[in-house]
Amino acid sequence: MPLDAPLNSLGLAKPPAQTRVVVAMSGGVDSSVVAAMLKEEGYDVVGVTLQLYDHGAALAKKGACCAGQDIHDARRVAEAMGFPHYVLDYENIFRDAVIEEFADAYLA
Repeated sequence: MPLDAPLNSLGLAKPPAQTRVVVAMSGGVDSSVVAAMLKEEGYDVVGVTLQLYDHGAALAKKGACCAGQDIHDARRVAEAMGFPHYVLDYENIFRDAVIEEFADAYLA
């Protein structure tokens, strides 16, 4: 594409159909609407959700992001809009690098 090509809505000099956008989808309204809008504009959208908590434990916890119902909601939006959605299991890494480190620092 020429350097003077018009910019797409993301500020890139190529058509939306030739632009892959990976959207971090929490399962909430904001990320779901952004993913849907980009898909409607013609972008090659891929949804990704990080699983940060135990799925079973999170189901019982209202408001816990990125597990249980949130993952289901993000997946449902992706399916309805016709783009792929992947769940990346970062539960152990998140617990070790964030939760336990925070707890240790707090106790110290």
